[in-house]
Amino acid sequence: MAVKLKPIAQQTIVITGGSSGIGLAAARHAAEAGAAVLLAARNEDALQKAVDDIGAKGGRAAFVAVDIAEEGAAEKIANAAEQRFGGFDTWVNNAAAAVYARLTDTTMEEHKRLFDVGYFGTVQASLVAADQLRQRGGALINIGSVLSERAIPLQGAYSAMKHALRGFTDTLRMELEMDEAPISVTLIKPTSMDTPYSEHARNKMDQPARVPPIVYDPRLVAKAICFAAEHPRREMTVGGQGYLITKLGNIAPRTADRILERFFGEPAQTIATEPGRGTADNLFEERQDGRIDSNRPTYVRHRSLALEAQMHPLATAAIVGGAAAGALFGARRMRERREPHMPTAYDMAAE
Repeated sequence: MAVKLKPIAQQTIVITGGSSGIGLAAARHAAEAGAAVLLAARNEDALQKAVDDIGAKGGRAAFVAVDIAEEGAAEKIANAAEQRFGGFDTWVNNAAAAVYARLTDTTMEEHKRLFDVGYFGTVQASLVAADQLRQRGGALINIGSVLSERAIPLQGAYSAMKHALRGFTDTLRMELEMDEAPISVTLIKPTSMDTPYSEHARNKMDQPARVPPIVYDPRLVAKAICFAAEHPRREMTVGGQGYLITKLGNIAPRTADRILERFFGEPAQTIATEPGRGTADNLFEERQDGRIDSNRPTYVRHRSLALEAQMHPLATAAIVGGAAAGALFGARRMRERREPHMPTAYDMAAE
């Protein structure tokens, strides 16, 4: 069955992990485009402020304060969407937790919490969302990571969780297609984003944590989310560096290992700037929240050509093809100018 998605302005979108970072950016972006948004997270104060800010700009928003790892959390969110907006058209699973530590320094309790939030929370939410979308159609969007494909040192538990999430998402997509369910299932894989992710993470390194460069604006992920809510896509990667690293890992995994071992150790994942007041370590308890961007002083890229290429593949192919043809023609003309003219049979006959 062909999947037909509504224009964003006609949609209600559920976003977990909506109190900061990518989730908050997506909520604002979707609301500005005319969608109604329902935000879910633990921090009620941050959610209330987000909803008030969206409402002050003429948008439609509501929230549910809930820990996605709790049993029944997804049903609670779905019921709130039904009561407030009459249901939902797109469900975005964005909630996650993180730990910066070697695997030998990561406890089983910490491993389990990461999976309870980022994997099992997404599993229960995906199944609840898919059950309801079978009737009306719509989009399910899971926020993975470039670490869904390529693990890095010091974020082993998070990498493992995102790998598991990719496997689940791929399987759910196939099973829904086997049932001809009218549901688009997309995995969006951001690279390093300038969010409070590293501030919120539990950190066992000697210095404050940061995401390794190159760092991108989280509003690019919001753009990808809203695009996938309207246009069925299997996967989308946000950030050219992450795209290149994952492809290198697929083609030459041992080479990728050596690069990451050399350049993505503690120096690349630490910074002198302390986390914002009250933001550090939200692994088991909610902390200060409500910002899209981190407090880390770093260069941030606000464009991703790789994302644009994925959003508009035909136009990109035409541009690249035209550029290649132009370069080939130019090279030929330059070569002709450099090479002396050799007389042809026609030239000699004309003399």
